[in-house]
Amino acid sequence: MDKALQTMIENMPEKTGKKLEEWIQILKKENLEKHSAAVTFLKTEHGVTHGFANTIVTLSRDKTDSPDDLVSMQYKGKALLKPIYDMLLLEINKLGEDIVITPKKGSVSFIRKKQFALIKPATKTRIDLGLKLKDIAVQGRLEDSGPFGTMCTHRIQLKSISDVDAEVIGWVSKAYEKSV
Repeated sequence: MDKALQTMIENMPEKTGKKLEEWIQILKKENLEKHSAAVTFLKTEHGVTHGFANTIVTLSRDKTDSPDDLVSMQYKGKALLKPIYDMLLLEINKLGEDIVITPKKGSVSFIRKKQFALIKPATKTRIDLGLKLKDIAVQGRLEDSGPFGTMCTHRIQLKSISDVDAEVIGWVSKAYEKSV
């Protein structure tokens, strides 16, 4: 756990009136599915600032779903896509030691100082690889971001492990380099 997060957790009782574990219990009782709904609940019903609310919700999800469980659930019924994800993960990890991998319910984010890539099993037969590549024109397999909206500037559709080729790794590497 990084030092800033640890400090935030230590300051939580003073700043919010409750310890992290108490907030997690409150959220469990509410059983709010969406991250944004849980953040809004803490802000409006309990007067928690946005930063603390977001941290509480994120850490409450971490306690209930391990990263491995989140990834496994993404590929349930999409087993043919898992080798593509595994290959991308292997290649992204080669880029540097400063990458934070953040599995969520529907995707996995790759963050350096900023998010630079996102892997999402879009259909039963396709993974969408989202990339942040500001000032790079759409070209060839490098499409407009599509369903990613502002989270990414571009996407590449991957349907087989052979799609994870030198071109794709090159685009991922470029997104990594730009994420400082």
